[in-house]
Amino acid sequence: MSELQSTITCPHCGHRHTEVMPTDACQFFYDCKGCGALLRPKPGDCCVFCSYGSVPCPPVQEARKMGQPSACCTG
Repeated sequence: MSELQSTITCPHCGHRHTEVMPTDACQFFYDCKGCGALLRPKPGDCCVFCSYGSVPCPPVQEARKMGQPSACCTG
């Protein structure tokens, strides 16, 4: 079972906020609750949780557990 909570840290202001990750879709955008910046995934990442979260998104977690490439949202 995947961990469903991840703490996003804003790269602009450093604000941290714990969010529940969706299990059925990637989250491409996130509004920082501290400074209001619109966060987008870094190049090569599938979602904001993989780029700025303390825990990657559930599909990436599962792939890593199974020793597979961490390709998110390709299913």
